[in-house]
Amino acid sequence: MNRALPVVNLRVPTDEDAFAWHRVFDDPDVMEFHGGKSAELSVYEELTARQRRHDAEHGFCFWTMLDVIDGEERVIGFTGAQPWPHEWGPRGEIEIGWRLGREYWGRGYVTAAARTALERVRATGVASVVAMVNSRNERSIAVTRRLGMELVETFTSPTTDQFGHCYRLAL
Repeated sequence: MNRALPVVNLRVPTDEDAFAWHRVFDDPDVMEFHGGKSAELSVYEELTARQRRHDAEHGFCFWTMLDVIDGEERVIGFTGAQPWPHEWGPRGEIEIGWRLGREYWGRGYVTAAARTALERVRATGVASVVAMVNSRNERSIAVTRRLGMELVETFTSPTTDQFGHCYRLAL
């Protein structure tokens, strides 16, 4: 079944978005593949600051996802891209990623926002992106398929000892 995707606005994260991300992601289902528990506010303060630096340096970042609900913009998650931040895995490559508040799952927000993010990343001259996804995260795996990404590698995460998939998309 093909349905129309929602319109999602993206913006460079603000200082206030750290509080919004903390609130929206404060759910064990959202955090299942990100440590299993809610992160402290300081994690999001550092993450939003880092994303502002990425946008200034590279022209892309993990942007705040906004939906207009009852005439008001509301933070619902993030999507975008950043240089792969770890010493293991696809070092030197650009990773696309997303995280969405639980109440917004299943409505096409991530797919719509990720497509917009890919267009923005492509416009900066990036030739390809990867997505690193826990092998049990069926929702994110489905998004990679909708984006046209291909599975190129399976791995064991050295930080969690869980199996993961590396997907790639040429831009």
